[in-house]
Amino acid sequence: VIKCKAAVAWEAGKPLSLEEVAVAPPKAHEVRIKIVATAVCHTDAYTLSGADPEGCFPVILGHEGAGIVESVGEGVTKVKPGDTVIPLYIPQCGECKFCKNPKTNLCQKIRITQGKGLMPDGTSRFTCKGKQIYHFMGTSTFSEYTVVADISVAKIDAAAPLDKVCLLGCGISTGYGAAVNTAKVEPGSTCAVFGLGGVGLAVIMGCKIAGASRIIGIDLNKDKYAKAKEFGATECISPQDFTKPIQEVLVEMTDGGVDYSFECIGNVGVMRAALEACHKGWGVSVIVGVAAAGQEISTRPFQLVTGRTWKGTAFGGWKSVDNVPKLVTDYMSKKIKVDEFVTHTLPFDKINEAFELMHTGK
Repeated sequence: VIKCKAAVAWEAGKPLSLEEVAVAPPKAHEVRIKIVATAVCHTDAYTLSGADPEGCFPVILGHEGAGIVESVGEGVTKVKPGDTVIPLYIPQCGECKFCKNPKTNLCQKIRITQGKGLMPDGTSRFTCKGKQIYHFMGTSTFSEYTVVADISVAKIDAAAPLDKVCLLGCGISTGYGAAVNTAKVEPGSTCAVFGLGGVGLAVIMGCKIAGASRIIGIDLNKDKYAKAKEFGATECISPQDFTKPIQEVLVEMTDGGVDYSFECIGNVGVMRAALEACHKGWGVSVIVGVAAAGQEISTRPFQLVTGRTWKGTAFGGWKSVDNVPKLVTDYMSKKIKVDEFVTHTLPFDKINEAFELMHTGK
């Protein structure tokens, strides 16, 4: 058993608490990882807020991390102690019907236990103050050591800087993949990206790499426009600057609508606007943001009858074990940006400040 520091969420709506936790050794087909770097994501904040129907407490959150394999359980063959890895919240077992189907990346092998905050055998590897602590998204990267299933780990280039590539565990991969895998943006196309946080910037990067000629960024926070333009946005607008709905503004700006739109916020009203901003006959709108539990999307069916397509994406459509190492390689060869997404680097004990920076849009 390893004793180490972890940021524990004891209950919903309260700040994280830095505690000493005990991390049990990995069982069969499990891997214990020394986490070197982790990022914070809105999904962590969503669960912490208490709005997540799958949220269980007390829990160690975090799902964008990178580290070094410390030890492996019986039967683990893909990684060994000392390997550099990224934990994966969407695993890839290679055996279930989802993994065998090229149309999806949603491996279901450990979905049920992962959703309950447990390892595949139905137990936890974390204890603190005599209490069992739940796992989160199969990763729990807000701990100096974590245990994950062996199908939830990608072995990456040992030379990769872990404080950067940890972002490929969720946000950058999700946005970039939404553009290149899910939407399959084409050269010369016009795109609209709603929400210019980390995921939105990654969508912009994907649209640019795919050859889009016009990329319109939409956000209420104008402080985000300069960064969006660095990533490839050709122009940025705020819905607050117009009296008419933003979808009407975009339809006028683009002679009938955009070819591709992306919702990167998790707001059902914006999801509708993103669809309705698409061009009749061929427009495709991709939902990337995760809306709160119980919310529903709506539009007039005629929007779809007249040739628009509404799609969703999880982790950018990447089959995780196969593709995360390739994304790291693409970053190392400067094909995709990663460093530019990092705004602040903080010590572990300032994790609550990191959440505050995220909530204030900084």
